[in-house]
Parts: sequence; C-alpha cells; structure tokens
Amino acid sequence: MEGIGFKILGAFLTSILAFSVGMLYGGLRRKITARTQNRVGPPVYQNFIDLMKLQGKTHNIAHGFMGHMAPMWIIIAAMTVLMFIPVLHNGLWFDNLTFKGDLIFLLYMMVFGSLGMALGAGQSGNPNSAIGVTRGLSLMVGYEIPFVLSLVAIMLQFHTTSIQDFMHYQYETGRWLVFENPFAFAAALLSSLGMFRYSPFDIVGAPAELASGPVSEFGGKYLGTMMTGGAVFAFIKLVLLVDLFLGGAGNVEVEGIAGTLLGLGELLLKTFLLYMIPVFIGLVSPRYRTEQAIRFFWKWPTLLGIAAVIWALFHPVQ
Repeated sequence: MEGIGFKILGAFLTSILAFSVGMLYGGLRRKITARTQNRVGPPVYQNFIDLMKLQGKTHNIAHGFMGHMAPMWIIIAAMTVLMFIPVLHNGLWFDNLTFKGDLIFLLYMMVFGSLGMALGAGQSGNPNSAIGVTRGLSLMVGYEIPFVLSLVAIMLQFHTTSIQDFMHYQYETGRWLVFENPFAFAAALLSSLGMFRYSPFDIVGAPAELASGPVSEFGGKYLGTMMTGGAVFAFIKLVLLVDLFLGGAGNVEVEGIAGTLLGLGELLLKTFLLYMIPVFIGLVSPRYRTEQAIRFFWKWPTLLGIAAVIWALFHPVQ
C-alpha cells in the first residue's frame, strides 16, 4: 500500500509541477517578448490570472460532441504522456509509470492532443479553425519526421527504448547523449521549434491572419482547459529533451527531500535554458508560410536525423 500511496502522491506532485512550470515559462516568454519590444508587459504570473478568469466564465456556444471533447482530449493526452516520463534520477515522488518501451509509447501518444484539437475545431464550422487545423497537421508532418529519426537513432545506438535506461547510462558514465550522438540532439532540438509553434512557426494560431486559428471558437472553461494542456505539453517536451540528451536531473547519491530539491533545481535550470532557444529565435524571426515551414523541417532537420541514424550504426554503444 505504501508503494501505491507514493505512486498516487507522485502523480499528483508531477501534475502540479508540470502545470506550474509550463504556465510560469509561458508568462516569462510574454514578459521577455514585451521587454524586447520596449513594453513593460504583463507580470510573469499573468497566465495564472488569465486561467482563473477563464474558468469563471460561461460558454453558451455548442459545436457538437467533438467540440466538447476536444479540450478534454488535449488535457487527457497531456496528463497520460506526463505520467510516463521520469522527472528525476533519484525518483522519490517522481518515478511515474516508466517501463521498457515507454519511448515508443510516447511517440504515439504525443500526437493525440493535436488530433483531438483537429476534430474539435473542425466541427465548429469556422473557416479560421479549419485553416488552422490544416496548417497544424501539415506542420506536424513536417517536424515529426526529423524528431522520430532522432529518437530512432539513439534507440539503435543504445539498443533500448527505455528513457530510464538512457538516463541511467548518462549518470553512470558521466557522458551526455548530446555528445554521444550530436546529430540526434540537433535534429530533436530543431524539431522542437515546430512543436512549440513560436515564430517563425506560429502559422497555426497566427492572430493577424486566423484570429488564433483552431481555438477561435473556444472560450471560457474550454479555452482554459486547452491552456492547461498546452502548459503541461510544454513541460513534457522540455523534460524529454533533458532526460534523453542532457543527462536528466537529480543525484541518486543524495537521498530524501534534499536530493529531490537539488534535482528539481537542476531540472528547472536545464529546461529553462532549452526553452529560451525557441523563445529567442521567435523574437528575431518573421513568420514562415506553411510551405516554407514544412520545407525547413524536411531539409536541415531531416538531414541531421538521417545523419544521426548513420552515426548510430557506426558508433553503437554496448
């Protein structure tokens, strides 16, 4: 029973951590963007205020069953993926439900949120939503190819599909996978630019063109739920890159709450530095057209992904 209790507590704490970090990073992005544009900008906790306001609003527009299910689909997909990603080396309350094939499982599950959004927005009948969904699915096809190639490369190189195994190897040897297969890391990092959908890849929401695209018919609690799911997914993408390529976070030699706090500090530092890459690129980049975005991902990131697979074949790790 104690083990079950820790699992339940870990799931709760992991959810709170993912939500808080995702929302806070989103607020930091808004603040940084405002300062670079010579504005004061909202406080970093503005996202929390916006979410509380959205949850307090009513929504009297119905678009059928999938219109109601789309926000729930997004949050369920986000929480499911989150439960299968290890957060810290030393575990404690953050072991989650990792298993030997979790990386392949995550490749499938990470697309469910976008598919749910597509079904829900498509039923609204708003042309802006339909155009946004079309752009989003096209963009997903673009960045998923190099991202999958990067993950396939490290799975071939290390003969495992377990995120825990990748973290354990990096901790035991002291060598991060970014140095073991730099092409895989580069392909995954460039692919993440499309996942975050910041400029120049903000073609899905594009406020000046599509009035926020897929979410244009959603408001109140629906929009708040989508906002929560987006924050959790942002945390997931960052932690996955840290676990796979940057050595993970935490020290198994420091036990108890002290080790957990140190591990969380390391995790926040690494995820914040990773998050700043798409943020700063977005600040200096104009928006691509849809075909330009897809062409970008099918060019350099895909070539790097292919190079990562070739590197893995010639540099296997026993």
